[in-house]
Amino acid sequence: MPRYKLVIEYDGTPFSGWQRQLNGPSVQQSVEEAVEAFCGHPVRLHCAGRTDAGVHATHQVAHVDIDKDWRTDVVRDATNARLKRLPVAVLSAETVPDTFDARISARRRYYIYRILDRRAQPALDRDRVWHVPVKLDHEAMDRAAKALLGQHDFTTFRAAECQANSPIRTLDRCDVRREGSEIVVYVHARSFLHHQVRSIVGCLKMVGMGRWPENKLGKVLAARDRSQCGALAPSCGLYLAGVDYAEQSG
Repeated sequence: MPRYKLVIEYDGTPFSGWQRQLNGPSVQQSVEEAVEAFCGHPVRLHCAGRTDAGVHATHQVAHVDIDKDWRTDVVRDATNARLKRLPVAVLSAETVPDTFDARISARRRYYIYRILDRRAQPALDRDRVWHVPVKLDHEAMDRAAKALLGQHDFTTFRAAECQANSPIRTLDRCDVRREGSEIVVYVHARSFLHHQVRSIVGCLKMVGMGRWPENKLGKVLAARDRSQCGALAPSCGLYLAGVDYAEQSG
């Protein structure tokens, strides 16, 4: 049975998250139903990273097995034709070996977090950025973020309901940059704990507001205590922005 790798983008605002759930529509369900409508049989999508309700993606990766050898452009276009009413699109489709697994084969995941730190609320990017109505010190945030680089026990930044076997993770990048009227946080790692990025951003905001000294982030990390974490940043500013696999460079 041919296996297809799909690159998908979506606005997570109207969804209860990536994964199929009983309490509302999901991205997974929407794409699965679109594929089923043209291929004529039930399918199951497996993704690189399950995103929470309200989290967006510019480059989610999923794989799906279809019982016919369709051209990849047909898979992409036929799926998109059935997704037109939803803020979801398949950017590309390609055939891959049946040993490829969107989650297990991933070697690095890229997330970005957008903060709009201005007095006026967003008109065009509502639900796509975290609006903070005061100016943040992005340079202090960037310096503080460097305490998180490398391999650490990230218990402080882990959701209580996280199902990962271990809190140990290795952060390859954690940079804070000002880009126009926004602050963008770049976080790269092979894998993440549940709510890890949003927890980190919530703490960085405390530094940017001057409420925490720059060196507190390292102390909060070392505490390995969830109660020491700052408030969780909202889901609206978070984007899954890329996934690397073994055959890719970088």
